[in-house]
Amino acid sequence: MAHAARPGLWAFVIDNSLLLVAGTLAALIWANTSPGSYEHFAHALHFAVNDVGMVFFFAIAVTEIVEATLPGGPLASVRQAAVPLMAAVGGMIAPAALYAALVMIAGRPELMPGWAVPCATDIAFSYLVARLIFPPDHPAIPFLLLLAIADDALGLLLLAVFYPSGPVSPLSFVAFMAPAIAVTVLMARRGVRSFWPYVLIGGGLSWTALYLGGVHPALALVPILPFMPRAARDRGLFDPSETTLTDTMNRFEHWWKVPVQVILGCFGLVNAGVPLGGLGAGSWMVLTSLLVGKPVGIVATAALGVLLGLSAPGGLRYREMVVVGVVAGIGFTVALFFATAAFPPGPVLDEVKMGALLSFAGAPLAIGLGWLIVPRKRDGL
Repeated sequence: MAHAARPGLWAFVIDNSLLLVAGTLAALIWANTSPGSYEHFAHALHFAVNDVGMVFFFAIAVTEIVEATLPGGPLASVRQAAVPLMAAVGGMIAPAALYAALVMIAGRPELMPGWAVPCATDIAFSYLVARLIFPPDHPAIPFLLLLAIADDALGLLLLAVFYPSGPVSPLSFVAFMAPAIAVTVLMARRGVRSFWPYVLIGGGLSWTALYLGGVHPALALVPILPFMPRAARDRGLFDPSETTLTDTMNRFEHWWKVPVQVILGCFGLVNAGVPLGGLGAGSWMVLTSLLVGKPVGIVATAALGVLLGLSAPGGLRYREMVVVGVVAGIGFTVALFFATAAFPPGPVLDEVKMGALLSFAGAPLAIGLGWLIVPRKRDGL
């Protein structure tokens, strides 16, 4: 999870996920100026990007989750992680429930499969926005990161369970997943240090199991990464010293950092091309659920945790949690991926995609709220 110090324009682009922004903007312009050529382009690359390339995006998310559970990590202690974990659950239940209620009120049942879209939090952009609002040592930042990591873990589970990519075939799944796990465990026990055999052999078998079994194949490395050799302890969220670690999982994470940003640029280019006329009721349902449901769910469940006797991280105040909740409402990448998994191409997908893209409005909203209500001095909840 560490960011290495790399000076220069390219480092700035990579560290701030600007390739994703560029791909998204290019897709919007292309889709609204030459929709026919864009649709042909996006259709041709959709499988390669969404079903193959995004394997590594979700794999990076899994490395963060695994590292957070190691000794010294923020998920290693149940008591330490309890309030952020509760907030993550509340930050998924509330927007999903609000979205479902809005769909029923509007009488648009065809939008219901998108209930999980507003559950998403884009950890990269949320972290960047949080850094603009809070000082580096503010407890809101690790609280947000831990919440987002838990959100990622739950999101992967939702994607696997509720959004099959085709007819579900348990036999095909087990026939390939069992040897995928077995060979991965065997390589780890034999001391294989290169991450490539884990990716190509274990990951290849896992991808086949998911693809033939009806589960989204972008999750192929999710069951493989936890078995990779890894460090004995977690050095902390975004600790620069992690760049010096040479265990297999850390080398995988550092090697794939730049390629994943390129993949995200392609993802934006292939998936974000929504006609501006696609703005509709589904767009506002997703946006409202993210920017209202997220902070409500996060603050309510965090308050419940405190009432149950759990401690808020660093004495974080409720008003600061509201800002964190709005920041967490930036669904963007993950929300866009959920939308493409939930709906086939067409007007309904365009509506929901536009809502996922508009969730980036959470950034200026959170920054404005931060300037208005986040005090210079804190005196606890």
